[in-house]
Amino acid sequence: MKILLTGARGFLGWHTRLRLHALTDHEVVPVGRDEWSDLGALVADVDAVVHIAGVNRAATDDEVEGGNVGLAENLATAITRAGRPLRVVYANSIQAGNGTPYGRGKERAALILREATEGVGGHLVDVLLPNIFGEHGRPRYNSFVATFVDATVRGDAPTINDNQVGLLHVQDAAQSLLDGLTTDAATLSPEPETHGVQEVWDLLQEFHASYVPVGEIPDLSTKFRIDLFNTYRAALFPDHYPIRLTPHSDPRGSFVETVRCRGGEGQTSFSTTVPGITRGEHYHLHKIERFAVISGSGTMELRKMFSDEVLTFPATGEQPVAIDMPVGWVHNITNTGEDTLLTQFWSHEVFRPEAPDTFPEPVRRQPPQEA
Repeated sequence: MKILLTGARGFLGWHTRLRLHALTDHEVVPVGRDEWSDLGALVADVDAVVHIAGVNRAATDDEVEGGNVGLAENLATAITRAGRPLRVVYANSIQAGNGTPYGRGKERAALILREATEGVGGHLVDVLLPNIFGEHGRPRYNSFVATFVDATVRGDAPTINDNQVGLLHVQDAAQSLLDGLTTDAATLSPEPETHGVQEVWDLLQEFHASYVPVGEIPDLSTKFRIDLFNTYRAALFPDHYPIRLTPHSDPRGSFVETVRCRGGEGQTSFSTTVPGITRGEHYHLHKIERFAVISGSGTMELRKMFSDEVLTFPATGEQPVAIDMPVGWVHNITNTGEDTLLTQFWSHEVFRPEAPDTFPEPVRRQPPQEA
């Protein structure tokens, strides 16, 4: 299936594109501001549309309400001009119809898209999303969780009005949009997990108190803790890395503590790599994975999916360091020395062959071949 994805470079758009890339063979046409003027031609050549582009906040209420309506009108025009049945999945909100400018805009956008989609014999799936949080969310825009993470990293203390909030990790939201590509339902309502605002802040302080000083992994005994920790550590990358490990040496040799975890699963392994060889070349959707060089010399490289910039971290056994690989970042390790490279790998969960959460992708993409 060929899918047009609007808002592809935004928070939810990036995660949805990542999940489509990892779990499906669909061809994705990413659309953002730069491609919006070509919307008509692009819609004419696809089988389905996942519409995420929207306005969460703006300088005025009219910009919020009108912005969401305007984007829907543009897409509706393109759907009508395509003149053939299309499946349209709309990233709507549980706030739709609540009387706020945002709620009015999202509700009106859904009506516009449904009329246009059904007008060409297509099927629209309205996905009502609750509060979404996750890696690479924008502070003061996407969610209060992103704002809290930013404040934690900066050492700020926000004013907290405690109440219970339904929260859904962005990868779970993305899965709901993928479900919309196949369901016969007209509406999907993914179930959030309820947590207190103060609880979220307290967990972030717990993480920060042990992770930043010594790289200690916190208690990861629940899915919410894992999702929130992944969200937090994404905000630390790359400035906080590599994590400096402390060797303890005496006449017998040296001892280095590479991982300390307060709770949850965990699996440790090691590899030997001969000079010039690269390992890794993959990314994860939720797994926490730590690379630590024990002996020899190498480089660890990372690239955020759908971007071109490659970050490089040198590592040696003489000055041991570790990198905790962010979700959605392709990573590898290469032996750049003359001796065998010994690397320890740790992940927060036991490897499960039926659900490995490991997706092959090269860190350094090959340039397109000239015709």
